[in-house]
Amino acid sequence: METVVLVIHLLIAMALVGVVLIQKSEGGGLGMGGGNMGGMMTTRGSANLLTRATALLAAAFFATSLILAILAGNASRTDSIFDRVPAAAPEAPSEAPAPAPAEPSVPVGE
Repeated sequence: METVVLVIHLLIAMALVGVVLIQKSEGGGLGMGGGNMGGMMTTRGSANLLTRATALLAAAFFATSLILAILAGNASRTDSIFDRVPAAAPEAPSEAPAPAPAEPSVPVGE
């Protein structure tokens, strides 16, 4: 499921980039030419179409981003190393006296 949504998301992203690059900016941009799309529409009509297409693709991009985020949040979570450590505090040292140091076998000072 996640792979299908990811592929759709990538296709929408590429289409969105393409639609934005086709639009004519104030400085001319990549929309150079007569201003109409092959004589299909007037300049104002093509601007409305591209603006609406951009808005629809942006909304679809946003929706697929949210869906991917939700799917990633619901994915199987790996256990943390902190989940495996026992919660009990370390035990206090026992109150038994420490053993006395052993006498050296070699006499000192002779």
